[in-house]
Amino acid sequence: MALTRAFRETIYRRAQRDAGYRKALLTEAVNAYLGGDMAAGKAALRDVINATIGFERLAAELQKPSKSLHRMLGAAATLTWPTSSRFFRCCRRAWA
Repeated sequence: MALTRAFRETIYRRAQRDAGYRKALLTEAVNAYLGGDMAAGKAALRDVINATIGFERLAAELQKPSKSLHRMLGAAATLTWPTSSRFFRCCRRAWA
């Protein structure tokens, strides 16, 4: 199910003002991966990226094209743990 623009904006605004919420978003993404629910993990990670660092800045930090990062987090893509852990670290540093 696609998120509506209003819902994405709500997540973004709350993440900008609430450090606990940012931490909870990242924790949700990590827990989903560790629990084997890759689809939920990728969806949560997309929310974290959009609410914190943004795909363009993440692409610059990882030295990968933004479009590739979007594909890596797509429904059909397989995301490896080393790559996802780099995503997690960049998001965590973005608000530290």
